[in-house]
Amino acid sequence: MESILEPATKMQQSDRGLRLSFSTSNDGLMLKKIQAVHVPDGRAIDVRPLLHIVEDILSFAAPGGDAIVETGKQATGTEAFQHQTNYQTNITDMLETLSFLIDRISIEMARKCSETMEEHATAMSILSMVSNYPWDAKLVIALSAFAVNYGEFWLLAQCYNSNQLAKNLAILKQVPGILQRSTMLKSQFDTIKDLITAMLDIAKCLVEFKEIPYNYVTEDFAAAVSAAMDHIPVAIYWTIRNMLATASQITGLSGSENEFLSSLESWELSSLVHKLSSMHSHLVGLLAICHKQIDERKFIEAYQNLQYLFNAAQIDNSKVLKALINPKDDPLPLVDGANKKRIYEESRRQSNSLDQNPYELVWLPVLDSSVSLSKIKQRKFENLAATMTWFTLHHPSLLNRPVSRFIKEEWRFEQKPIVVVLDPQGRVTCSNAIHMMWIWGNLAFPFTIAKEDALWKAETLTLDFLVDGIDPVILKWISEERFIFLYGGEDIEWIRNFTHTVKTVARACGIAMEMVYVGKKNPKENIRRNMAIINEEKLSHCLPDITAILYFWIRIESMWNSKHQLGKADENDPITQEIMTLLSYDGSEGYGWALLSKGSTEFTRAKGTTFLTCLSDYDLWAEDVQTKGLVLAIHDYFLLNPTPHHCNRLVLPGTADRLPEMVTCSECRRTMERYILYHCCDE
Repeated sequence: MESILEPATKMQQSDRGLRLSFSTSNDGLMLKKIQAVHVPDGRAIDVRPLLHIVEDILSFAAPGGDAIVETGKQATGTEAFQHQTNYQTNITDMLETLSFLIDRISIEMARKCSETMEEHATAMSILSMVSNYPWDAKLVIALSAFAVNYGEFWLLAQCYNSNQLAKNLAILKQVPGILQRSTMLKSQFDTIKDLITAMLDIAKCLVEFKEIPYNYVTEDFAAAVSAAMDHIPVAIYWTIRNMLATASQITGLSGSENEFLSSLESWELSSLVHKLSSMHSHLVGLLAICHKQIDERKFIEAYQNLQYLFNAAQIDNSKVLKALINPKDDPLPLVDGANKKRIYEESRRQSNSLDQNPYELVWLPVLDSSVSLSKIKQRKFENLAATMTWFTLHHPSLLNRPVSRFIKEEWRFEQKPIVVVLDPQGRVTCSNAIHMMWIWGNLAFPFTIAKEDALWKAETLTLDFLVDGIDPVILKWISEERFIFLYGGEDIEWIRNFTHTVKTVARACGIAMEMVYVGKKNPKENIRRNMAIINEEKLSHCLPDITAILYFWIRIESMWNSKHQLGKADENDPITQEIMTLLSYDGSEGYGWALLSKGSTEFTRAKGTTFLTCLSDYDLWAEDVQTKGLVLAIHDYFLLNPTPHHCNRLVLPGTADRLPEMVTCSECRRTMERYILYHCCDE
């Protein structure tokens, strides 16, 4: 692969302002001299393992006991030994080739530092020694030679008081016990630390540039990057000069008397650190731009790969599941909800769950990638995952950006949960089966659109279909052909009046009537209080708890969503109209609503004020009860006494682009006005 570190020789386009600001006329002349001794022979060499070892040496040999590497990044003890073992495994062959060259350069540095050194000539001499190597390798090899001398010096200094052998060697090499004088030498220690930090920063930056996958950089940007990379040779030159200056400082610490920095020397070293820091800042900025563009190209590539996988014929669903669940090759991406153990994606196939269920559920938590996961959200995710009995992604971060975007754009996920069904060949057989799951449960398997359509064709809107198995008491009343009132709302005074009036009419008719409070969609604390009052005052029966109320209304919403998803949510469909009527009752302002049913199939419904007025006018239709029955008598009363005014509000779940263009009013059959409601409630 072509290296991004090679100078631009073919591309002469404008660098668009990316040319590094540390380029000066002197550095321009220097570049020609450096390139004159750059004669690469095409060898490929990965110097990152070598750089790791150098970084460890420079860190552990830090003056004053302060680490050069940032806190939290420095390996110590067993970890350091493990890292070192890994480095040695990868570096053995490399060192067989490089050890002699590293020794030559370290000797050259030591010899020149002991003489009156001409730093430019020495730097050019070192560059000549590494003339056949790539740019990043030149710097890391030179830095390795520096680390040999530097590490040996500090090893003797640190062991001076604790190891007799080290002490004797230190005396022969004129290394004093400088650690005991660390306070006096703090200024020089700090200067050395700054010099080494600058060297390591440049070296790591160059190695990272070498590792950039150049094929991901677009052609128009590649010219600017390559032109800017022409300045890397100068950065290498000045980093070697930095090594020589640091080596000179080490030499100054040796001997019977320590030399202290003059003001001029201090200024020169500070200028050198500043120069390298400036170079590093510009290189890091350019590197960030490269990574951003590469990430964007990889993002597009991964997204297009997902599109291809879902459009191409597959033998099984393993490839698409791998692309969705584990694109980052995490060894254990999933958590088995049955035992809370982390598992590999393939072991999902070996699970015993298929013996009980013909399908599996995998939860993929889709979060906003632009917002970091806070501790509160992390805890919320963990608590939610702990309640799940199916498979879950171990951590939201495992769901990468292309997958998240694919789910949002291709499967139209927004905020509400969706269940996308994949068949054994990885084909999407239903873009959202959550509605039929809420309505029919496992009866809807295999959760295809065809199955959903067939279930609706066989369905009629009955009371037992509305309440499902939420409350066994209601199902018992239905089987006993009792009169049952379902009622909802949040005004407790209306609830008291309504339940009292129902009991009065029941006594007058000599008929046993049951009442069930079903609350309101999105129940809040006031619904909980209403349930407590209803139970305490024995006004009527309630659904067992808030969860049951949520389940009741989610199923009603799911019925509308299912019909709409099938394209059958029109005014001519009687089931759809009844569902929309219930939703409009719940969404409209007022006192509440009620539905009266006998058994499973016979029912009528109205808004709370209308129903309460009807019951209060019992004497007007009492005779009809004997001939028509209670439900039909009340229904005819509604037809003969329509409300003079009404204001119905239908709040449909979903987004503007998924909602029907036209909805008719359940009372007057006129087209309803359309608004878009934005709602946020953290209660």
